[in-house]
Amino acid sequence: MSFFKALAAGALVAVATPAFAQEQLSIATGGTGGVYYPMGGGLAEIINAQVEGYSATAEVTGASVENMGLIATGDADLAIALADTVAQAYAGTGRFEGQQLPMVRGLASLYANMVQIVTLDGSGITSLDDLRGKRVSIGAPGSGTEVNAAAILSANGISYDDIEEQRLNFNETADALANGDIDAGFWSVGAPTSSILNLSTTNNIVILELTDAQLEAARAADATFAVTTLAGGTYTGVDSDITVLGIPNVLVVSEEMSDDLAYAITRAMFENIADLQAVHPAANETTVEFTIAATPVPLHPGAIRYYEEIGTMIPDALRP
Repeated sequence: MSFFKALAAGALVAVATPAFAQEQLSIATGGTGGVYYPMGGGLAEIINAQVEGYSATAEVTGASVENMGLIATGDADLAIALADTVAQAYAGTGRFEGQQLPMVRGLASLYANMVQIVTLDGSGITSLDDLRGKRVSIGAPGSGTEVNAAAILSANGISYDDIEEQRLNFNETADALANGDIDAGFWSVGAPTSSILNLSTTNNIVILELTDAQLEAARAADATFAVTTLAGGTYTGVDSDITVLGIPNVLVVSEEMSDDLAYAITRAMFENIADLQAVHPAANETTVEFTIAATPVPLHPGAIRYYEEIGTMIPDALRP
């Protein structure tokens, strides 16, 4: 079984074809404790209401890496994934060595993740170096969190031999921290996210801040990282601003999607963006300007049609 077929197997629940003649679209998201799932659900509602002849459903998956596999096999029609994962899949590098996906196309960039490294007060962990010898959740298998965690650790001289890594999704990571089963966990997710919010209401949490040297080392290893700020007050008990690494999230499809459908979805999303913002505040970042600045692969011709229709200049790098 190929890498991508293995990823896709059992990932999506079959959906019965409606009695009326609507074509079903599957949106690959992530776990229920992150932002991908509610964002995907909000997008599905927009498609259901605004794109004639189509019905969409948000599916729970292992997130970025798995989602790219689902696009490759045709088991998902749309997917949300981290920019570095999308770029690696398109180029056939990193986790996708020998599995290049040149058919991947962007519709939009949605918002920026923040890499949040969380521990509990009293753990003795106050810096990235303190993770050595500790039990650390690096994210669910096949997730962008796992890709980001590996990049940050490796860039700063920490290998999996130096930690006791565990691959847990967001809700599992929060539960394991609360129960004392792990010492720290990585989240690469929009802020605020429900799993950390819930954890912070019952435990005194600490979010690690990387040094300038650690931030630059990570950025040198992965050009899609940017330095951003997690605002104080985002989570209970975390009152000061914290400098963290950020990375865009991209809504992708296959080049095989029809131009008319890609156009209709892109137009419906931006013309009804307030509906998506009502689902999650991360969608406040979903703009045409952010898409042009942050999308790491060519845009779908149907999306380009919409952007040009509203007067947006498309760089040559974003044209297929």
